[in-house]
Amino acid sequence: MKEKQPNYGLRAQLMYGMGEFFNGGCFLIINSFFTVFLTKALGMPAALVGTIPLVGKIWDAITDPIMGNITDRTRSRFGPKRFYIMIGSIFSAITFVLMWVPAPSDSVWVKYAFYFVMYCLFDTAFTVLMVPYNGLLPDMMDDYAMRAKFSNMRMVWSTIGAMVCGLVPSFMIRDNLDTGAYLRCALLFGVLFFVTSFMVFLGTWEKQKEPVKTSLKDSFPQAASVFRSRSFRIFIGLYLFGQCGMDFVSGMAIYYVDDVLNAYADGSLTKLLAALMISQLFGMAVFGPVMSCTSKRTTILIGAPIRLVGLVGMLFFSYEGAPLIPILVLAALVGFGNAASLTAIFAIMADMADVDELITSIRRPGIVSGMATFIRKISSGVSGSAIGFMLAAVGYDEVIANAGARQSASTQQSIGLIFVLAPAILTALLLICDLYFPITRKEFDTVQREIARRKGEDSSDTTEEEKRICERVTGFAYENLWTAKNAVYQLSKE
Repeated sequence: MKEKQPNYGLRAQLMYGMGEFFNGGCFLIINSFFTVFLTKALGMPAALVGTIPLVGKIWDAITDPIMGNITDRTRSRFGPKRFYIMIGSIFSAITFVLMWVPAPSDSVWVKYAFYFVMYCLFDTAFTVLMVPYNGLLPDMMDDYAMRAKFSNMRMVWSTIGAMVCGLVPSFMIRDNLDTGAYLRCALLFGVLFFVTSFMVFLGTWEKQKEPVKTSLKDSFPQAASVFRSRSFRIFIGLYLFGQCGMDFVSGMAIYYVDDVLNAYADGSLTKLLAALMISQLFGMAVFGPVMSCTSKRTTILIGAPIRLVGLVGMLFFSYEGAPLIPILVLAALVGFGNAASLTAIFAIMADMADVDELITSIRRPGIVSGMATFIRKISSGVSGSAIGFMLAAVGYDEVIANAGARQSASTQQSIGLIFVLAPAILTALLLICDLYFPITRKEFDTVQREIARRKGEDSSDTTEEEKRICERVTGFAYENLWTAKNAVYQLSKE
């Protein structure tokens, strides 16, 4: 098959971005309803439920680096990343549905084992899909502004996915004790996730390049070496704090509405999620052009404080009978501010492969995206686990929840504090990381120009300022860049 020719128009942007419908939507459903499904509908202890996503991340620590290495090593007529996107779109949809199938026993430990296995199967399939997807954009194009446009469209689809996956389940799962409602919802979204992911395979392209020649046993030292990049380490802070903060909001929303406001029955959860997602979609339209005119770093500096104000404001409305309108206005601020973080973080991710190439002389976006995907799942797992542990710590009683009764007054108050303060603290940490992030358009252009020099495609001399930029971005002395030995983690410092 001939290599597909690049098409940078709206159609290509739309089809590339569709893959984020799954990524943005599935975690919202999992964070919002999986813990609820296990604790309220199945009556499992909250602390035990919290260990499922946490322990599942140990499995991710194995599969994500290996998948990144496999992607970079693969040769395919479709393009290696597109090939795995095609395969992953099928299996990730199937395993997502299996997570919501009622367990074959009433035993708590059989349930635990069953959902732990289902969670790990889904995580593996998700890895097969999302590691190549996260690494696809650097192999589609090199232009800073065009990457930003494609990344912004990806975040538009993420918001659409979050809107659909946040609102539709709240309509379908009217009774959060009805196990059949969860499964019907999963079947619907399994189909939607497959279709949107498969469209990425159909509508994208890859620049042909020689596969990386590394063995599978090198997957872990190769993956660890990505963290030698100063920019990547700070990016991981952006990614972890940015995503984990919103995971807390979505994961705690149903507890906030049901147990704190006592307003689940009148559809307040749907209204809250609608305010978050509609404002986030509007924010994408605002922050996309902002990012193109300024930088990805500046976009976060604008959006994070807005998000923080919305979160802290909710602290004053975390009680039963609180007026809903101010809560929805504050939720809209959170969603609008989050749009800036999402837009910028995923655009920055594409640039990390270029910084890594300058350090190692090897083009390996699969390895880089493998570690980024692992961190994304870590953020989801840590959030889900922390929610379970925090609920247990504040006296959340799963027996009372399974009976449809109210938690104690002190537990209600504590849930309100968790809903507000945990994501607020994480948003503050996001802002701190962004202040230290070293790449704007100027630094990106310097990195690309230096790569061209190293490849013999640019005969200009490197200025002293450019050398300092390369050192600040990579964390390496200039003379130690573009060395293949940097592609393997070593204990010795530079």
